[in-house]
Amino acid sequence: MTKIHVRDFDFFYGASKVLHGISMDMPDKQVTALIGPSGCGKSTFLRSINRMNDIIPDARHDGLIEIDGKNVYGGGTDAVELRRRVGMVFQKSNPFPKSIFDNVAYGLKIGGMRNRRQLNEIVEKSLTRAALWDEVKDRLQTSAFALSGGQQQRLCIARALAVDPEILLMDEPASALDPIATAKIEELIYELKDNFTIVIVTHNMQQAARVSDRTAFFMLGKLVEYSETKTIFMNPKQKMTEDYVTGRFG
Repeated sequence: MTKIHVRDFDFFYGASKVLHGISMDMPDKQVTALIGPSGCGKSTFLRSINRMNDIIPDARHDGLIEIDGKNVYGGGTDAVELRRRVGMVFQKSNPFPKSIFDNVAYGLKIGGMRNRRQLNEIVEKSLTRAALWDEVKDRLQTSAFALSGGQQQRLCIARALAVDPEILLMDEPASALDPIATAKIEELIYELKDNFTIVIVTHNMQQAARVSDRTAFFMLGKLVEYSETKTIFMNPKQKMTEDYVTGRFG
């Protein structure tokens, strides 16, 4: 079942066109990886899905992005509500200067939740889902900055999960992490897809091959090829895709 439907999507920063006619359907409860060289439009496209680009002056778009058949850029769409449904995890972990507990509870409190027992339950569930609970359950009131880089990134994932999104966008979530922390994030992505639709930007070919069900290869703002991950890596249709995934350029 299609969760995210994209048709003829263009994106501009001022006069500069950075995405050209992107069309793809991303299935529900699967991991879709976006690969391609730096500056090819992957992150711009990712941020278009939950309108994170709205805050950039002179940014505009043409074409359609729908989630569950509803136009993301339609007049009736509330961007704040959209970003609750479509969570985001950035390349560099960005915990708030608050306790571990308050980081995870942040979105819930902003949404008006005050019931302490409810907050406790959701914080525990979110940290458990992010594979962090056992490591932090005895120090929830300590600063998030006391955590290691890998733990901070999992905390940011827990924070995104706390408001119960349907989709999780991840912009190179492991690029700043060591191999052990990266493996934990990859394991986590694999487990989370049972409950969430995940779209991940990655520069790491092996990571895309390991964690994703489908892979989209971007080049110069265009979608060159989009298919099942094993097809992209083992039997791509386009010569450019083959050259990229085998390391001949990029």
